[in-house]
Amino acid sequence: MQEIGKTEIWLRKHCPVYNSATKHPFILSIRDGTVESHSFKTWLAQDYLFVREFVPFVASVLIKACKESDVSDDVEVILGGIASLNDELSWFKKEAKKWDIQLSEVVPQKENKDYCRLLGGLMSSDVGYTVALTAFWAIEVVYQESFASCVEEGSKTPVELKETCERWGNEGFGQYCQSLQKMVDRRLLKASDEEVKKAEVVFLSIVEHEVEFWNMSSGN
Repeated sequence: MQEIGKTEIWLRKHCPVYNSATKHPFILSIRDGTVESHSFKTWLAQDYLFVREFVPFVASVLIKACKESDVSDDVEVILGGIASLNDELSWFKKEAKKWDIQLSEVVPQKENKDYCRLLGGLMSSDVGYTVALTAFWAIEVVYQESFASCVEEGSKTPVELKETCERWGNEGFGQYCQSLQKMVDRRLLKASDEEVKKAEVVFLSIVEHEVEFWNMSSGN
């Protein structure tokens, strides 16, 4: 019988908190077709700003991988993630035009600024690769699971939002998240108890910030 990884243990241990992010009312409103257009537009505009801050964070994870990882595949996986972010930013701009959002006029809301501040702290040289990689995986997997539920059979996601949900809910992105999870698990196996604790705290912090981001989007 294969031993389960540390990340799976966290997902089970913190199931209620994790579910509050991946099954948030904002996501459920997309899935059941009741989402308000102003809520979606708030999310779209704020997430564009977040992704712009996310790019340097992922770059910092790549640098840590180059210095600390003993597996060359890590660098390739993270590099693939960075490459896709260029396409993602272009997609946000295209969607913003469709929804008549002037991105140059969007101001980050408090929850967005708080989340970006967390990312900034994780870019510090004092934060090791294992902890930073854990944060990277957590950010990606929350989106993957959230939006995957909106493209499942039986979902009533509005036609105009299906492309959005497919972007993060597709099978390819799911496999990418699994690759990140395996990388985190492999690092945690070799990590000290203190580092494992730090990584778990960061995982929970990311999930809580995701909940706040969804709350902001839905106007709560």
